[in-house]
Amino acid sequence: MSSSVRPTTIALATVGALATGFLAYAFYFDHRRRTDPEFRKALKRESRRIAKAAKEEAEAQGAQQKRAIRQAVDDRQEEGFPTTVEDKESFFMSMVGQGESLCQNEAMHLEAALCFYSALKVYPQPSDLVAIYDKTCPKPVIDILAEMVAYDGSMPLSGLGGGSGSDAGGSSGAIDD
Repeated sequence: MSSSVRPTTIALATVGALATGFLAYAFYFDHRRRTDPEFRKALKRESRRIAKAAKEEAEAQGAQQKRAIRQAVDDRQEEGFPTTVEDKESFFMSMVGQGESLCQNEAMHLEAALCFYSALKVYPQPSDLVAIYDKTCPKPVIDILAEMVAYDGSMPLSGLGGGSGSDAGGSSGAIDD
């Protein structure tokens, strides 16, 4: 009889050796973290560096989003808005429908807010529509819409954004122009 080693035995031995190695490194790392002040300082520096890089990236992304919002508003204003009552009504309904369908996809929040902004521009009572948007739209879409309205400045609105500092923003926009 020959005694051959089964593949499952080899696999179990390999997994056991890897687990033992991982646990040994974890104990070594923890011991070094607790006893070596230079190692702790290096870990803190690395943590601060990563946090700073994340903050800078978030700021850059926020600035890029603001540019995209302003460009979208400018493009939509260049396209123009309907002038007759019938055209405004059909435009409003199509924009609200598109906005509602785009709201479901997080990647399309800017486009959804642009649709709601366009509907808001042709609606006769924009303040009433803003109240409806606040109740039905996701917060990221409302925030983008608030930026669009603030950038536009031609709509006399207050209270867009649901209490996130909108009192100061709404009253200063009315005073400037």
